[in-house]
Amino acid sequence: MATQLPRRAESGMAKRKSGGIVETIKTVVYAMLIAIAIRTVAFEPFNIPSGSMIPTLLVGDYLFVSKYSYGYSRFSLPLSPPLFSGRIFGSLPARGDVAVFKLPRDTSVDYIKRIIGLPGDRIQMKGGQLFINGTQVERTPDGDYVADGDGPKMLLKRYIETLPGGRQHFILKASDDQPLDNTQEYKVPDGYVFAMGDNRDNSLDSRVQNAVGFIPLENLVGRAEFLFFSVDATAPWWEVWEWPFEIRWSRLFSGIT
Repeated sequence: MATQLPRRAESGMAKRKSGGIVETIKTVVYAMLIAIAIRTVAFEPFNIPSGSMIPTLLVGDYLFVSKYSYGYSRFSLPLSPPLFSGRIFGSLPARGDVAVFKLPRDTSVDYIKRIIGLPGDRIQMKGGQLFINGTQVERTPDGDYVADGDGPKMLLKRYIETLPGGRQHFILKASDDQPLDNTQEYKVPDGYVFAMGDNRDNSLDSRVQNAVGFIPLENLVGRAEFLFFSVDATAPWWEVWEWPFEIRWSRLFSGIT
C-alpha cells in the first residue's frame, strides 16, 4: 500500500496538469475569437507609413478605425472573404471624413485619405484650388509648415480648408502649379466616393484615375477616429535609451479631424 500512494498522487497530478493545459488553450482561443469579433465589428488598428496625409496624420502614427461607421462589407472581415457583396447597415461617409479603404485596383492594399466627393458630386482642381460642384472651396493661409514625411524636409504652405457644410481641416501645398493642380472635372458615380490626401502635392489619390480613381462604397473599411500611439523612429532600433524621446507624447489619444 505504501508504494501505491505516490503513484495515485502522480496520476492525480497528471490529470490536473492536463486539465490546466486544456483550460489555457480554451482561454487563448476565446481571447482570439473576442479579438477577431472586436476587429470585425468595432475597431481595427492601422499605422501610417507615408506622408500623404500630413499634417493631419504623420508617419509613425498609430490609429483606430471604427468599423461600424459606414456599415459592413466583406472587407470588414479578416482576409476579406467574398461571402456577400455591398454593405450591411451601410451609410454614406460624411464629406471631410478621414477614411481607410481598400485600393480598388488591388484590394490587398489599405489606403487612408479624406473623403472630398460624394456620389453625384463634381470635383476639379483649377490652379491649385479645389472646386466642388462648380464652387471654389475656401482656404485660408495658416503659415508655413516643415514636412519630412517621405524624404528631405520641405517648407510648405499650410491652409485651413473649409468644405461645403463648414467642416474644416488643414492641407499643405508646395505651390499651385503642381502636376495635380489642374485636372479634368470628375463626376463621382453612384456607389462611389472621391478621396484626396491633405498633403495635396504629395498624394496619390482619386485625382489619379489609373492608380486610385473613384472608390466603391463597398471598399470602405471604416472611419479614422483617434490616435493611440505615435513615434518618430529616427534613432537606430538598438539605441533603446532613445525610445522614450521618439514618442510624440502630445499626439497620444488625440482625435482625428
